Parts: sequence; structure tokens; C-alpha cells
Amino acid sequence: MKPDEIRKLEAYLKQKFELDRIQVKARPRKDDSAEVYIGDEFVGVIFRDDEDEDLSWNFQMAILEIDLDEV
Repeated sequence: MKPDEIRKLEAYLKQKFELDRIQVKARPRKDDSAEVYIGDEFVGVIFRDDEDEDLSWNFQMAILEIDLDEV
């Protein structure tokens, strides 16, 4: 993903989740996705989907059962 695209996605997620600690970072050797962090913790991946006429991004986040036990 391009740097301006990453900045826009990061700003959108910060606003949507009301969380300034969200960061979107480029992935090494990948140009179709970016990593999402909250602080130093990796939380998911955003994938760019431009196969159809409409450009979109898909945010994928895995939640482990052990993570739910910590709540």
C-alpha cells in the first residue's frame, strides 16, 4: 500500500474506534496489505481489494480464546 493510503486508513481507524494508539504500518515485501497495531501489540491486517470496480479494504483480526480469559 502507498504511504498516503496507509495514513488515511490509520486516521479512519483512530476516528472509528476512538483510539489514538492505533497504528497502521506497511508490511515488508507486501504491497496489498498493512499491519494494524494498538501500541506495540499486533492486532490484525488490512487487505486492499481492488479486483472489482469498487476499491475497498478488509480488516482481519483474530481473537484467541486465551485473550478472552484475560478480560
